[in-house]
Formats: sequence, structure tokens, C-alpha cells
Amino acid sequence: MGGIASSSSDCTAIIWTVEDDDTVAYKHCLTGHEKPISFLSWSPDDTMLITCGNNETSKLWDVKTSTLLATFSDPKRRRISSCAIWFPSSDKVLCASSEPDNRIFTCDLGGNVLDAWEGERIPKISDLAISPDGWLVIGICSEKNIWLCEFPQGKEKVIREERSITSLSLSRDGQFFIVNLKSEEIHLRKLDVDVGDGVDDVFKGHRQGKYVIRSCFGGSGCSFVASGSEDSKIYIWQRKCKTPIKVLTGHSMIVNSVTWNPAKPHMLASASDNRTVRIWVAGTTAHPLVEV
Repeated sequence: MGGIASSSSDCTAIIWTVEDDDTVAYKHCLTGHEKPISFLSWSPDDTMLITCGNNETSKLWDVKTSTLLATFSDPKRRRISSCAIWFPSSDKVLCASSEPDNRIFTCDLGGNVLDAWEGERIPKISDLAISPDGWLVIGICSEKNIWLCEFPQGKEKVIREERSITSLSLSRDGQFFIVNLKSEEIHLRKLDVDVGDGVDDVFKGHRQGKYVIRSCFGGSGCSFVASGSEDSKIYIWQRKCKTPIKVLTGHSMIVNSVTWNPAKPHMLASASDNRTVRIWVAGTTAHPLVEV
């Protein structure tokens, strides 16, 4: 049994269970945020979930009981956490904030700040990922920049894109990452501070020019890339193909986010502005999970 989480503009998040037969069932509704939830992060051990409110704090939840375990913020400085990700050990979290100024900080599971980095050299981060070994952090900053940093204070590198970046996703083996651009391209690069800035692969075919669209790696061996699109479709590429090998239809509005089930490589979830989440299973017809 696994789980899926969805977030909403009504300031809630919902946790769903995925059964062995690929059916999906409602489990919990998480309440407590005062702003729409714009970022979710599952713990590597699948027991906890982080929710980040838009221009608000991040909250830590127990997935089994829906209990609020902690709030990640800095009360003395009223920090707002824009995104938060897990270290591989599931025992601490890396957060990024930009209010009142740019800051990156780590917290334990009690919400206590362990370390913090701030100052003029710290960029404004809108999306984060961390390598499976916990030593390399990647962030999206200043709209067009990709920031790589050996954690905690090692070598740094900035890669600049020509168009605005809306999101990033890291392969499960930590070897590659992809970024979505408003130029209707997805760029794939090797995750290494010592390699050049060149793009290894470019994926095209989806529609994106205005909104935040999220993509992901998936399938057996992370050999596929999937992305939402502003034309209400889901696009799937093989890693070696620049044009889509499959286009999934069913949503009626923008598809904001897609995510592949790491435990079930034949299963993909998509979330749309039409207030539905759809579950796609290879060889079957997708069905709406729920309307919210």
C-alpha cells in the first residue's frame, strides 16, 4: 500500500491510499494553513508529509494519523518558507525562504532550526531538490538561474537559462535533473557541479507560456519524462526522444503537475485546474480520483 497527496487553493491537502490492486481511496484531509498550499514533499520513508502554504509556513504531518507534528519557521524573524525538502535519512528538512530576506535553513522534525545560511550571496529559491546521498542541493532562483551547491558549504555553481524556469525534478538515482521553461521546453542535465552548463536533452511538444507546470521522471529505471501542459493534456517522452511518444487526454483545464508512482512504475497521477486528480495505469483507462 502506498499513498498520494494533493493540495488545493482552499488551503487544504488530501492524502489518498493506493491499494495493491491500483485502486485509490480517500484517507485524510489536512487543515491548518491560511493560504493555498503550493508545495508538497513526502518523506523518503513515506511516513510523513510536508505542506508549504503560498507565502506562509511549512507544516509537517504524520501520514497515518494526519497529526500535525511541527511547523517549520523562524518565529523571531517571521520567516516564510517557500519550499521544503527531505534529507534522505528522513530525520531533517531543508527549507528555503525569501521573506523578509533570502535564507536557507535546516530543521529537525520538531521544527527547530539547526543551521542557516543567509546574506547577499544566498539566492531567492522557488524550488528545491537534494541528491539521494544528501550532499548536493539544487534550487531554482531568480527566475532563470539553476543553483547547485555541495552541502553544507562546498562548491557552488550557477547555470543560467534564457527563459523563465517554473519547476525542477530530480531522477531517483540523483544522476540527472529536468527543468520546465516557459519557452515550452524541458531541459535535462547531469547533476554535477564539475560538468559544463550544456543541456543533455531537450523535450518539446507540450504547451507552457504563462503558468507553473511540473514534470517528473518515471517508469522502470526512470526511463521516461512526463509533464503537464496548458492545453489540458499530459505528455510523455522516452529519455532518448525529443518528441512525445504518448499524449494523455481527459482533463478539461490546465494540467499543473504530474508525478510517477515510484513503487508502481506503471502508475502516473496528474492534477488539473478542473479540480480533479487523475490516476493513469498502463493498459487501462484513467479515471478521475476526486473532484475537490
